[in-house]
Amino acid sequence: MKQYMKLLPVLALGMVVESCVDDAILPYSVQKPTSVAQYEYLNNYDVLKSYLDRAKNPNFKLGLAASVSDFVQQGVVYEAVTTNFDEMTAGNAMKYASVVADDGTMNFSTVSNFVDVAKAAGITIYGHTLGWHAQQNMTYLNGLIADKEITVDPGDMEVVQDAYFDYSKYTDYPFYVMGYTPEFVDGCMVSHYPGEWYQYFVADQIPTSVGLNYKLTVCIQGSAPGSLNAQFGNWGNLLEQTVSFNEDWQEVSVEFANCPVESSFVVFQPGTFDGDVRIKWLKVTHTVAPSIGKEVPVIEHDFSDGEPISGWGEGLKISVVDGACVIENPSAAQNWEKQLCYEQTAPFENGKTYFLRLKVKGTKDGAIVAGFQNPNGYVGCGDFPAFSVTTDWQEVKVSTTCTGDNATRLLFNVGDYEGTLYFDDVCLFYEEKTNVIEMTPEEKKDTLTWALDNWVKGMMEATGGYVTAWDLANETVSGVDNDGDGFYDLQSSENGDPTTNFYWTDYLGDIDYVRILESRARKYFKEYGGDPSKLKLFINDFNLESWWDGNKKVKSLVEWIKRWESDGVTKIDGIGTQMHVSYILNEADQKAQEDAIVNMFKILAASGKLIKISELDMGIVDKAFGTAVKTENVTYEQQLKMAEFYQFIISKYFEIIPVEQQYGITQWCATDSPADSGWRPGEPTGLWDSSFKRKPTYAGFANGLAGKVIAEPSEELSQEK
Repeated sequence: MKQYMKLLPVLALGMVVESCVDDAILPYSVQKPTSVAQYEYLNNYDVLKSYLDRAKNPNFKLGLAASVSDFVQQGVVYEAVTTNFDEMTAGNAMKYASVVADDGTMNFSTVSNFVDVAKAAGITIYGHTLGWHAQQNMTYLNGLIADKEITVDPGDMEVVQDAYFDYSKYTDYPFYVMGYTPEFVDGCMVSHYPGEWYQYFVADQIPTSVGLNYKLTVCIQGSAPGSLNAQFGNWGNLLEQTVSFNEDWQEVSVEFANCPVESSFVVFQPGTFDGDVRIKWLKVTHTVAPSIGKEVPVIEHDFSDGEPISGWGEGLKISVVDGACVIENPSAAQNWEKQLCYEQTAPFENGKTYFLRLKVKGTKDGAIVAGFQNPNGYVGCGDFPAFSVTTDWQEVKVSTTCTGDNATRLLFNVGDYEGTLYFDDVCLFYEEKTNVIEMTPEEKKDTLTWALDNWVKGMMEATGGYVTAWDLANETVSGVDNDGDGFYDLQSSENGDPTTNFYWTDYLGDIDYVRILESRARKYFKEYGGDPSKLKLFINDFNLESWWDGNKKVKSLVEWIKRWESDGVTKIDGIGTQMHVSYILNEADQKAQEDAIVNMFKILAASGKLIKISELDMGIVDKAFGTAVKTENVTYEQQLKMAEFYQFIISKYFEIIPVEQQYGITQWCATDSPADSGWRPGEPTGLWDSSFKRKPTYAGFANGLAGKVIAEPSEELSQEK
């Protein structure tokens, strides 16, 4: 579909002219083809912002999203923004990943330049965005909370022995023979000089790791002072060092750096040394940082699920009261006659040491014994030491080694405790040695709170109080309700993709995340010159017009805002509805979508918040819903349908949202999306085509702003020929 209508001459031709409307007058008289004439009605439209009723709502902002790099060049994009709009939203320049480097340094030069150019042009900026899970610097943020290696002095390193060969244990040569075989005499490996350049194995099959450094230590004596070449590795990758010796027994060490193989040997080459070489023993070692025990839970039970420990025994009553397990035993018996039991599917590991930790108290002093059991034959597989019970809560910790196979039960023998026991926070775990320290959840929250604070502070300093409206948190609500409370959960790694997104809520919490953002935004906005009374903070999200689930997402967002504000301190000023919509060629589905849009606006109006259509753009989908029609395949008649839909959306916004809640409307795509774009590629998303010529959607947008149809398409040309 070819279009010939010009936009503004200043935009389409790059010339400075007086006119601010499209000029479709050709320089000579011709018969105009239908493909040209059907667009002529668009010349009757003025610039978009001229259709706003400023007397009715002087604070209303008509906005456009655009690339900052294009805007600051003050070319066609700059003219589009300054001629038609009041405000601009940066596409990417103000997002976290655009500013924060892998080492955490922040470069706000692009943002500061953007502010300067916009200020000079009299264009306000809508800040997009302070908080989001997408387009974050994953390298930096994940590095902040990564496990930390233990820092130790070199002298505190632990020595790990990889191999030890005591030659007094040998009578026959155990290694591969390379033309010469040493002897074993008086508890030593002895080599005699058979001629130049002989060599022999002194060690083989040593487990090594690529990249580590290894030390070879040998107890050695020569019949005279001398030296030999020691080779370490394998025949494809050898490291070499010189071992010196004399007539006295001595321990000589050499080091091999950056081991190239996973299994190594040691070969000695005495070379031209004309004498005997005697070796008592040889060892290979490497050093590691001291390790600590990392807890690996097997059983964790805090009774918050309301489920007690299972158990049996005459008269034994087990329940959960006030978040603790209550075990009532009315009469004493043999301790094993009444038991509490955790039954596991996977057996405990024979030979492994386990630790049992729990909080316990009772109605009298006493003692409890726990242990492992194989239920097949009721075989005991290791008992923990008895732990005492007092009338006050205390935390106890005991350990034991599992001593049998197929033990799947952890039992507590309580038969001889007559009275009531209380258990809480039961944890059975084993320890893994590690040389790293994992940050606690509290440490991660503290660290990321600092990072978020640093980010917001830097952005507010760079914008210097000029940007008074912000997406405080972007796209916070998911489309799933895993907790079953009737509202969608917030975005998190549980319902999203943590490999590409960084979910602040995972570490800061669903409530504190937004509260931290809000408090820092207000603090630093004021600190860097902003008027606090003018700052407006929005929660921005998509699919709030969702017709397929009865507008559940917008209902969920309103509920989450209530939760964030429940402290009486946090204040959310507004809600942004993105509205990346599509006109649906299926009439029933399109009607359902329009009804849901009306319902969304009603819900948003009832919230009492400022309401902004924050990212409006439009595609078109076929009757199967979901298959986008590409720009080159959209008919003129379908363009008119899209224009009507734009008019519907904008007119319903003005009709339903009270004037005092109308913040503004931002068009997300000025022009149709290129085929290679990362956003709705090849779709007719713009008010202008790719050459900045007006489209019928421009007219629909303007009609919505004006509250009436400015110019009608010619009826006889309404059908494409």
